[in-house]
Amino acid sequence: MPAKSKAQQKAAGAALSAKRGDTKVKDLKGASKDMHDSMDERQLEELAGSSRKGKPEHVGKG
Repeated sequence: MPAKSKAQQKAAGAALSAKRGDTKVKDLKGASKDMHDSMDERQLEELAGSSRKGKPEHVGKG
């Protein structure tokens, strides 16, 4: 599943970094913390690695 926005992709990248041990989990906030807790490394790689071209910065809820 590719990221729907640049913000989602950035959060996935931060969560992936913590999952790999490059960043401390305690430094995660918001969506990246939720992603770290609920997704495995493969899922995070898929979100973080998708293309940013043409994606909005944020996608509204709803």
